[in-house]
Amino acid sequence: MEDQTLSKRIRSLAKAVTAEPPSVVIELLEELKKDKAPTEEQLRSTKAGVAVGKLRHNANKDIARLASEIVSKWRKNVDAAKEVKKRKLEQSKSPTPKDSPAPPSSSYSTPYEGDPEKRHFKVDNVDIARTGNKARDGSIGVLYNGLAFRATASIEEVVQRAMEVEAAAYAAYKETPEYRNKIRGLMTSLKRKDNPELGRRVLRGEIAPEKFVVMSDEELASDAQRARDRELERENMLKAQVPMAQRSISDSLQCGKCKEKKVSYSQAQTRSADEPMTTFCECTVCGNRWKFS
Repeated sequence: MEDQTLSKRIRSLAKAVTAEPPSVVIELLEELKKDKAPTEEQLRSTKAGVAVGKLRHNANKDIARLASEIVSKWRKNVDAAKEVKKRKLEQSKSPTPKDSPAPPSSSYSTPYEGDPEKRHFKVDNVDIARTGNKARDGSIGVLYNGLAFRATASIEEVVQRAMEVEAAAYAAYKETPEYRNKIRGLMTSLKRKDNPELGRRVLRGEIAPEKFVVMSDEELASDAQRARDRELERENMLKAQVPMAQRSISDSLQCGKCKEKKVSYSQAQTRSADEPMTTFCECTVCGNRWKFS
């Protein structure tokens, strides 16, 4: 974001706080949150950090929450930039041994120029120690690998987004088995070769980290994968419509219409393999039909 654009938005925000309804302030804060985080120099010159920071104590809870999220995002970006400078300084003082592989030619802030399919936080020389918690830092590394896969975004952009996604996952699940499973699941979805657009949408900010970490497997799937699942379900449902002679009779299933326990049934895998089977039932007394999974 350019200095002039940021200054203009901060002036509009300051005016809205005193003269406009909360909805206008919230809209302006949402725009700031979606934009790329400004540099430390921009924050100092525009005093944006001070202006937004004051709103963290606003009486309106939504304004206070958004202001806190923006300040947190900007602080993380500044910290990441400082870490980059520190690492560059250390690298300039320590010559690379002759037998060590050369790092990718990309710098932290420029588009990646190496092989995007071989990107990994170790290959990109990324320091993932960001939270002081080894488990969470490891998750940042896992998410970096998923987001960087086939991406040409700069190292700095990928690190920042990985940190935001991990923070959102930790806020949603804390340090539980569900948190670890979600991180692994997101990484798997990001590295699916039939769904390259998922990672790009997350990096571009089209999918917010808070939404990304609660998306279902179906929502994470590509349009092509969802189409294949629907076709598989249709085919399996057709296969499940077998003649009565091939169906089993159960006295443990009860018809919800006539309450008799003379029910024939069959089972079929109508969705993908990791979904439960669907049971198709028909009452032999009244002909009522139903299904359940």
